[in-house]
Amino acid sequence: MSGKPKLHYFNGRGRMEPIRWLLAAAGVEFEESFIEKKEDLTKLQKDGSLLFQQVPMVEMDGMKLVQTRAIANYIATKYNLYGKDLKERTLIDMYVEGMFDLYELLMTYIMQPADKKEQHFANMMDKATNRYFPAFEKVLKDHGKDFLVGNQLSRADVHLLELILMAEEFKADILAKFPLLQSFKARISNIPTIKKFLQPGSQRKPPVREEDVAKFSKAFH
Repeated sequence: MSGKPKLHYFNGRGRMEPIRWLLAAAGVEFEESFIEKKEDLTKLQKDGSLLFQQVPMVEMDGMKLVQTRAIANYIATKYNLYGKDLKERTLIDMYVEGMFDLYELLMTYIMQPADKKEQHFANMMDKATNRYFPAFEKVLKDHGKDFLVGNQLSRADVHLLELILMAEEFKADILAKFPLLQSFKARISNIPTIKKFLQPGSQRKPPVREEDVAKFSKAFH
């Protein structure tokens, strides 16, 4: 298990997408092994690759890493995207946990039954515009730097850009009231490794469609 990290997941965003973003931001090339049918998942479970019988799983540095946050923490630490000291790491963790709360809402919208979609959409837009984005606008204002923590790129910046772009897929002008987040988005998008990941043909995954949910579900159930 040497060479490029190998990512095991379905060919879609889900819980692997923040990991793809981090590796891309760090300038690390990676390979992907897609789970397309139930047998693919069963094979990984039976050969002992999945500690908790779940994906995402990343083969990296001689390890088979599972659990999204643990994988992201490892990558961020290895590639200097995790602050310079304990205080900075704690701030990064705090911000990222908040982001993942909103990320979960955005990610699960597509899975809602038809009669719940409207309520779910209203809830996630409310949380985005009245809870989470105001919080990060304030962080940027109070910190007064180009980045959320310290004065260099961290995983918090990478995850926030991903989250902003996801939210804009639901509502294009969602940042209308947040000028600092607008500037942040432009600034972080132009970091060369991230700019490359945002180009067509990269390993960034498109939004999940209704038909994808059914296809992925067959592999997982």
